Amino acid sequence: MQGPAQDRSQITPHRVSFSGTGAEYFRVWIVNVLLTLLTLSIYRPWARRRTLQYFHGHTLVAGSPLEFTGQLRRMLFGFLVFPALYAAYELARRTGQDRTAGLLFFGFAALWPVLWTGAMRFRLSSTRWRGVRMGFTASLREAYLANWPAFVIAAVWTGVFVIATALVAGARHPGVPRPPLPWASLLALFASGLVLSLLCVIRLEYNYRRLLVTRAQVGGQAGRWKPVYADFVKIWLATVGILLLSGLATGVLAGLLSVGSARVGHGGSSPIRAIVIGVFIGIVGLLVLTVPARAYRQARMFQLTWNNIGVSRIARFQSDLRTGAFVWLRTKNILLTLVTLGFYRPFAVVNEYAMRVNSLTMYVKGGIDQLKGELVRQQGALGDAAIDGLGLDWVGA
Repeated sequence: MQGPAQDRSQITPHRVSFSGTGAEYFRVWIVNVLLTLLTLSIYRPWARRRTLQYFHGHTLVAGSPLEFTGQLRRMLFGFLVFPALYAAYELARRTGQDRTAGLLFFGFAALWPVLWTGAMRFRLSSTRWRGVRMGFTASLREAYLANWPAFVIAAVWTGVFVIATALVAGARHPGVPRPPLPWASLLALFASGLVLSLLCVIRLEYNYRRLLVTRAQVGGQAGRWKPVYADFVKIWLATVGILLLSGLATGVLAGLLSVGSARVGHGGSSPIRAIVIGVFIGIVGLLVLTVPARAYRQARMFQLTWNNIGVSRIARFQSDLRTGAFVWLRTKNILLTLVTLGFYRPFAVVNEYAMRVNSLTMYVKGGIDQLKGELVRQQGALGDAAIDGLGLDWVGA
C-alpha cells in the first residue's frame, strides 16, 4: 500500500468529458429561440442562463460536473446595459450628433477593460466544481496594461491618415499640372498599417488570454501559463495563409462557373445571368471557404492554450484535439446548417463542443480527493469571482 508521501507525488490522469447530446440540446435551443422571438429578445438572459447550465452540467471533470450558479438579475442587468449604450450611440449617429457619437464610441473603448474584467469576475463567480470556487483576481490596472495594443492601433492609423494626407497634398500645386498620385507610397503606407495592426491584434489576444489564465484561481491556487507571443504569431500567420488560399479558390471557382454559364446560356440575358450567378457563388463560396481558416485557428489556439496551462503545481492539462478532424467537422456543420436553414445549429454546437472537451485530460499530483481537499482548504475567503474553464469559453451557442 502506498504511503501519503507517495500518493501525493503520484501523477494521475483524469479525462474531461461531455455527456450531452445534440437531441437534448435541440430541445433547450428551440425553446430559447421561440421565447426570444416571442418576447422581442427580452428572454435572451434566461436563454443564455439555460444554455450555460446545460453545458456546465454535462461537462464532467474527473467524473464530476461543473455547475453554473450565475444570478439571473446580474445577467439581466448586463443584457440591458449594452443595448442601451449601443442605442444611444446609434441615435446620436443617425441624428447628426457626430461629436456625441464619437464621445460615446471612444468612451466605450476606454471602458472596455473595466467591462471585460467585470464580465470575467461574474463568469468565474458562477462556476463551481465539487464545491470549489474559481476566482479571477486581475486588477483594473492590469487590464488596462493588457489593453495597450488597442491604443497603438489607434496611433498607427492616425499616423497613416496624416501621412497619406500629406502625400496627396504634396502632389498638388496651384497653377501646376496635377501629377499622378504616389500610389506606390500610399499602398506601402496602408500595407504597413495593416501589418502593424495585425501584430497588435495578435498581441492583444495574447495579453488578455495570459491575464485570464495567470489571474484565474481554482480554490486558492493560481493558473499557470507557458505560451509566448511568437506562438500566437505563427498560428495567425498560418490562418492568414489559409484564408488567402480560400479566397483565391473562391474567386477562381466563381469565375469558371460564370464563364461556363455564359457559354451555355442563350439570348441577351446570359451575360447578366452569368454575373448574378458569379456573385452569388462568390458570396456563398467565400462564406463556406473561410470556414477552414477560422476552424484551423480555433483548433490550434485550443491546443496551444490547454497544452500549456495548469493550476499552480498540482494540476496540468493536455489536449489531443486533431486539427484536421476539427476543420472537417466545422465545414460539415456549416454546410448542414445552411441546408437545414439553421435547424442543425444546436447539433453543430454540441458536436464541436464535445470534440474539444473530450480531447482534454487533467493530470493531477496525488488523488482527486486530495486535490479537492487542498483546494477547499486554500480557497479561504476568496471572493465570488470565477471563470468558465480558466477563462476559455467553450460554448458558442
